[in-house]
Order: sequence, then structure tokens, then C-alpha cells
Amino acid sequence: MSAEIIFFNGHFKGAGTFDKNITAAAIQNNCFLKFGSDQEILDLQNDLTILIDLNGKVVIPGLNDSHLHLIRGGLSFNMELRWDGITSLSDALSMLKDQARRTPPPQWVRVVGGWTEFQFKERRMPTLDEINAVSSETPVFIMHLYDCVLINKAGLRAIGYNKETKETPGTQIQRDKDGNPTGMLIAHPNAMILYAALAMGPKLNEDDKMNSTLHFMRELNRLGITSVCDAGGGSQHYPEDYEIIEKLNDQSKLTLRIAYSLFTQSPGHELEDFKLWTNTHTYPEGNSYYRLNGGGEMLVYSAADFEDFLQPRPDLPATMEQQLEPIVRLLAQNAWAFRIHATYDESISRILDIYERINYDIPLHKLNWFIDHAETISDKSIERVKKMGGGIAIQDRMAFQGEYFIERYGQTQTLRTPPIKKIIDAGIPVGMGTDATRVASYNPWVCLQWLVTGKTIGGAVIYDENNILSRELALELYTKGSAWFSNEQDKKGSFVEGQLADFAVLSKDYFHIPDEEIKNIYSVMTVLGGEIVHASDEFSSYNPDLPPVSPDWSPINYYGTYGGNKIIVDRQMHQLNCSLNHDEHLHKPNNFFGGCMCWAF
Repeated sequence: MSAEIIFFNGHFKGAGTFDKNITAAAIQNNCFLKFGSDQEILDLQNDLTILIDLNGKVVIPGLNDSHLHLIRGGLSFNMELRWDGITSLSDALSMLKDQARRTPPPQWVRVVGGWTEFQFKERRMPTLDEINAVSSETPVFIMHLYDCVLINKAGLRAIGYNKETKETPGTQIQRDKDGNPTGMLIAHPNAMILYAALAMGPKLNEDDKMNSTLHFMRELNRLGITSVCDAGGGSQHYPEDYEIIEKLNDQSKLTLRIAYSLFTQSPGHELEDFKLWTNTHTYPEGNSYYRLNGGGEMLVYSAADFEDFLQPRPDLPATMEQQLEPIVRLLAQNAWAFRIHATYDESISRILDIYERINYDIPLHKLNWFIDHAETISDKSIERVKKMGGGIAIQDRMAFQGEYFIERYGQTQTLRTPPIKKIIDAGIPVGMGTDATRVASYNPWVCLQWLVTGKTIGGAVIYDENNILSRELALELYTKGSAWFSNEQDKKGSFVEGQLADFAVLSKDYFHIPDEEIKNIYSVMTVLGGEIVHASDEFSSYNPDLPPVSPDWSPINYYGTYGGNKIIVDRQMHQLNCSLNHDEHLHKPNNFFGGCMCWAF
């Protein structure tokens, strides 16, 4: 027995090794061959074995986001200015103004989710006056969670909104005293107006979409993610919007394992969609990198309860049951897994009524069906899910919206929103994720910090010890736990011999650093099936080539990704240079705000 690759001098901590002193792993044929001490594993080398010293770093199984909109997000990632992790509204607005100057017509400057005002030291959102001051010519579009969009006057002209524009049901266009749109579009509570406005913007060409998807995957790799369950998404068209990801799969360029769900396409035609798909696809067709994961998260539009906690809970229409039942029955008859978006227990209990009727005829316990979100699920509904063998995929939306929930429903109800420990104690499979990119950030470490501290990103305490997890359990849910949601729990997510060799080498010791530092962890080396797909810092020589970001005006070229990491790196380098020779750099133009970085920051 010999190994192709050996990683040694590390600390392997995850499901399968939490209670062991494992420092090395041998890999053969994309899978873990053996775990043990350095000496035990180094004995497995031959003349061709590749040896990689982990420099004493903590190593975890690859993170698996059980609810991410990767395919949709990849098509636009390079176009978007990300405020994820930015801590100052002043900095965010400066980035916005600078990007507006470089964005060519007819493109827009877009900030599409992943942030909340509570992350800013100013503790507020930008005003419409501030948005309009950014640019009079370049359209600016800013989406905040799923509650509103801010658009400057140039953006209103671009989408054609004026005094005559009518709201769709469940939405609101804020207007001035003369009836003209101000630039504020409000989900009341239906988010479709937000989707519709965003969809009017220019798209990238095919080459740039390919590049954008590659860079989004690499960004997720940078944070230690090796697998995702793609939940479909509004305005995501099948099969057109899947062509890029399928080409990358055909070219063996995927750096993540993707289990994708088919999301119904248009209201009133949902059953037609799933009849077509169950006739033309076989669950779970695909390979270990790209595979069909069933139907959802939208199975029927009438079952969607929007998670805008600034608005009262919406009631699902009376027609929901008669529309949803034939679709779920069809999926069950074809042995398809399925998932469904459900925020409130009032919706979940009605959905479970349908599932129980179907379960009486077609047992559901083998189908890996699950509910997404489930923020206010009741104890009774938890029992019903358990009885039918379902799972619950939980995301960190409360880390971004907890303050809103407290204001509307009170602190007592917030303590169990969602009741994570109750669900785990019931023996229900639980997987963690983010619901990125339009609500929460895609950063998994923000989610893990929320799980182990019970705090929002703004610092509000929303849980007590009855709903806070240990760091080990939180990590297990984000790895082994999430693997259940693509029916791959025996193939990945744990440090177990024979499982896929997916893992991340961390920048900091997740298990021992202070709570507030968890969100800043990243991976210095991410490995997929034994192949390094990302490397940085002392391992940067292993980093695979990646084509430059395109188009050249992309915000990523100037600000980087989560938390403006390019700004941070350049700021550190500039400060170092200034400390060596301040006069030489005092008036050196910077790439971000037009002046010397000594003054910009």
C-alpha cells in the first residue's frame, strides 16, 4: 500500500478525528487512504509520492454549503461590488463612487445583497441622496437583503420607471409628492419587484460569465468550501443559465462539488416543468463534481413565504395545497429528492399536511427530502419532519436580520429562531449554509461564528446557551451534516478512510481563537479529491493558475472579494512602504479613491 500524495505535520480535526491525534493523511485515487501520525503515514511513500508539509496548521474537512445560489451567482459575480464584510458605510460609499467612474456604459454598478446596515459602524443604510451623489450618469443598483432596492436617478431612467409605472401585487414603489418614483423599491412583502428590476440590467458575455464563475468558485475555495448544494433561484432559467457550469464540468474545470436542484420556472406552470424534467432526467444523474439533486427550493410559487422580517408574516394562498400536492406526489413517484423554501411554521405545518398524505401512499423516508430555512418551526412540526425522515437545511439569515426579528416578534421568540438544538436533539439531519448571495454573505465563517456565539454580525445577542453550539458540532454540521442533503454522507464530509479527499488548511485555529476572530478565517490551502484548488500565504507556490478577472472594469480587480480583501492587502503594503519612506509615497495616487492611501484610510 503506497500513497500518491501525503500531507503531514498538520492537525486534522473533523468528524472521524475529533478525539484522535491525527497529524497526517495519505491520499490515493482522490480518496483518503489512511490517517495517522507523521511517521505512520510517511512510511507509505514511494519514489513517486508527493509530500506536502502543512506547517502545523489546523486541517478540517472541506466545508459544504447546503444552500447556496452558486450557478446564478457565478454568472454575475465579476459585475458585482460586494459590501460583504465592509465595516464602514463611508468606505462602502467611496467604493461605490469610485466604481461608478470606471464602469462603462451601459453597465451598472450593482451591490446585490450579502450586507446589512448593522455591520457598519454608522449603523445605518445609505440614503437616496447619497446614492444619487455617487453618479448622475451611471446606473447604481443596491439591494438590501430581500426588503428593498435603492436605485439612483440614472438607474430609474435605465429601467424606465416613471410616474406611470404600476406596482405588481405585494410590492411598493416609493414616490415623491408628485407621484414620481424616488428610487426606493420595497418588497411588501413580495421580492419579485427586486428581482424584476435587477433582471433589467445588462449581462456579461459568455466568456466573461465563464470567467466570473471560475472566480466565484475560487473565492469559495479561498474560504475553505469544497461542496455546495445549489438551490436554484428566482430568475434562473433552465437550461440556459446552466450552460456555463455544464461547460466547466465538461472541461473538468470545476473546483467545487455541485449538487443542483431544478427550480420551477414560472407561476402556473410548475407541474408542467416537473413533468418534463422527470421524463428527461434521472435522479441523481451526474458525477461526483456535478449532479442532479432533485427539485426545489421552489416547487410551486404559491408555497413561498418571503423572509422579510421588516414586513408582517405573509399568509400562503388557499390554492397552495392543490397546486403543491401533485408536484410532490410526482417527485415521490419518480423517487426524486426535493427541497422546499419555508420560513414560518404556519407555512411548514400546511406543507407537512400534504407530505403526510403522500407519505401514506409513498413512503418519503428514503428520498432525502428537506425543508430550507425553517426559522420559526414548532416542536410539533419538528416531530412530524422526524417521523417522515426529512431533514432541515439551516442558514445564517438571522445573523443578518436578527435585529429586525427582535423588533417585530420580541426577544423570547427570537431565542429559538431557528431552534437549532431542538432539531438536532430530535435526530433530524441538519446541514448548514448561507443562502448567499442575495441575502447573507457567502462567507461560511460568518455562519459558524453565528452558530457558536448566538450573535448577529452587528453584535446583537439573539440566543442563549440553549441554542448555541460547540465549535466541533457547528463544524460537523457544515461538513458531514451537509453531505446528507445530497445523499453523499458516506462519500464526503468526514476524515474517514475511503471518503473523498476534500479538506481545507486554515489560516487560524478555529477551535481556540477568540469568538470575534472566527469570521476572519480563510483557507491557506483547499484540496478537492487530493488536488490543490487554492493556496495562499506560505503555500502560495501551490496555487493553481486562474485567468485574470474579466471584464477589466470588474470591481474585483480593485477591491477584491469578501471584506474588500484587496484593499486590506494593498493598505498593509502601502503602510509598510510609508513607514520605510513616507515622503516618497505621500502623494502617490492609489487605485481606489484617487488620492494617497495614507489619507484614504
